[in-house]
Amino acid sequence: MKTIAVLTSGGDAPGMNAAIRAAVRTGCENNVKMLGIRRGFKGLMEGDMYEMNLRSVSDIIHRGGTMLYSARSTEFATEEGMAKAIEVCKANNIEGIVVIGGDGSFRGARDLSVRGINCVGVPGTIDNDIACSDYTIGYDTCLNTIMDMVDRIRDTTESHDRCSVVEVMGRRAGFLALNAGIAVGATSILIPEIEFNIERDIIDRMRRTMKTDKKHFIIVVAEGITEKLEAQGINGVNALAKYIQHTLGVESRATVLGHVQRGGSPSVKDRVVGSQMGSYATHLLLNGVGNRVVAMKKEDIIDYDIVEALNMKKAIDRELYNTAMEISI
Repeated sequence: MKTIAVLTSGGDAPGMNAAIRAAVRTGCENNVKMLGIRRGFKGLMEGDMYEMNLRSVSDIIHRGGTMLYSARSTEFATEEGMAKAIEVCKANNIEGIVVIGGDGSFRGARDLSVRGINCVGVPGTIDNDIACSDYTIGYDTCLNTIMDMVDRIRDTTESHDRCSVVEVMGRRAGFLALNAGIAVGATSILIPEIEFNIERDIIDRMRRTMKTDKKHFIIVVAEGITEKLEAQGINGVNALAKYIQHTLGVESRATVLGHVQRGGSPSVKDRVVGSQMGSYATHLLLNGVGNRVVAMKKEDIIDYDIVEALNMKKAIDRELYNTAMEISI
């Protein structure tokens, strides 16, 4: 290949810049023209891109977010939008694209690949919900951010003998909530993948713990449990905190961590894995291989067919969940 482009799509994740840096420098070192596409597939359709070199990606490995910016585009999902993107690729002699993002980004990469533009997906999402990969760029940094924030909340919670209900990201996946909940010693953890009952899994657990003279509590919930809460007559985390206070007499507060979870300087793991995956993706394209997703299995970087990867399902670790419930009482 003579020209390869790089873009980031969907939600930003710490470590995306490390992947961009590695992809670009790998291409440059192999005498390939590298183009950076701004704002994802939207920018691709609009031709918003520029040539990148070794110095274009200097001093970005420590930065959160994505230097190429990101945007979601409904137009790209249409045949008209796809035609625009392909026309831009042809006009700029783009023969391959490194797509850094999540499931939605990979669907876009798949659609371009079947239309003749080789694409390789790199899993960059804080949710760690890409089924084909044990790890996604941004997950470790996000977990450490949640842990740090909840540790700070705990200081006030303990000082006032309160219960803090903390909502973390995870609309369809509970990996963040489960692992962060264990890390902060949460009394209860509610995630989308596992059915729960408020009385059994929060109220009764708190009652048991109170009998051992515990007076402050942390409850970690994933944002994706909203419908299940509503089915039990609880309309959101603020209502859950009020219910706990009304039922147990323990002063309770709710905190929604929100987008603070996406930001911050990436951890060592996200910098290293991002660099590995970005370089691997470019090497695939240099070898004329497209329609693939880069993945981590144990400590190895491998790749899958995009269609195969998108059809995979990632299950929550039930044993880990059971461990959390056993040790946090």
